[in-house]
Amino acid sequence: MQSVASMSITVRPLTPGLWPALEDLFGEHGASNGCWCMYWRIGREYAKRPREKNRAAFRAIVKRGPPPGLLAFDGDRAVGWCQLTPRAAVPILDERRTAARVDDLPVWSLSCFYVRCGYRRRGIMAALISAAVKSAKRAKAPALEAYPYLTKQPVYVGVLSTFRRAGFYVVARPTPSRAIVRHDLG
Repeated sequence: MQSVASMSITVRPLTPGLWPALEDLFGEHGASNGCWCMYWRIGREYAKRPREKNRAAFRAIVKRGPPPGLLAFDGDRAVGWCQLTPRAAVPILDERRTAARVDDLPVWSLSCFYVRCGYRRRGIMAALISAAVKSAKRAKAPALEAYPYLTKQPVYVGVLSTFRRAGFYVVARPTPSRAIVRHDLG
């Protein structure tokens, strides 16, 4: 199994021109059971509507801009995704105990990840996190926040150990299995 160091991984913002790459990555069903990265925007409603409606809604977000996240590529093939936005762009975070605000700092959020089967456990998420820190810093965000699990199971919000290796620190433990982590950018 190749690690990220032996692959030609590049990370790019998701722009309208890269939409076909995201479609290929997410597949016909839209990654996490048809979510199309709409869960943190509309909550569980994403599961009650047709997948195509979620796809169309997310495509409209991408077309409108700014880029709502980052795509990782191995050569020309999209192999990973992370949703990277100002926290205000993903309002459901405020409704979830596992992602409750810890203060009034206008942080950016890394709220969701997806890594292509066959590329998991190879450093793609770490590459996305590293690129997200740089992107949020360029956007003059004061801090970048994420909401990982403490366990090593594959999850769409990441695991704490990966964030710690990237320089994040725990700011809250809303449940025994979840953390809210930050990387200061100022």
